[in-house]
Amino acid sequence: MLIFEHYKNLKDLEHRIAKAALIDFIHTHLERFRDSKSAIEKAIDYAFSKDVGRGGFVLLVYDEERLAGAVVMTHTGMSEFIPEYYMVYIAVDSSLRGQGIGSKLLQKALDSAEGDVALHVEPDNPAIHLYERLGFSTKYSEMRWNKS
Repeated sequence: MLIFEHYKNLKDLEHRIAKAALIDFIHTHLERFRDSKSAIEKAIDYAFSKDVGRGGFVLLVYDEERLAGAVVMTHTGMSEFIPEYYMVYIAVDSSLRGQGIGSKLLQKALDSAEGDVALHVEPDNPAIHLYERLGFSTKYSEMRWNKS
């Protein structure tokens, strides 16, 4: 049986799982699409920020007592021209994939968001089919310029 837990602050989250353990989980299960642990930590801190225009939530799913998946969703502080929420990370335990956990986790995250949601996905990521099935569409191609 899957158990979903929604967190809007670090104190409540850490009653269930240490932030470092959550960072490790996300980092491990993003596999080749992973960011650094530092980047994951910054996204979690942003999601729990009380600063104006920031915030969001972390959604966890447990299979019994085992962490099966996690979502980090940030509030953009914008609307219309940029969606209100950005799904920074979604990770499912690699040994539990193919059981519909990712679909259920994503749907629960979308239901929890109080506005439109955007996400970034690499074109060769197989999860793109899940996102399309749940109603995501490609609006733009992202281009980045990095100041060195």
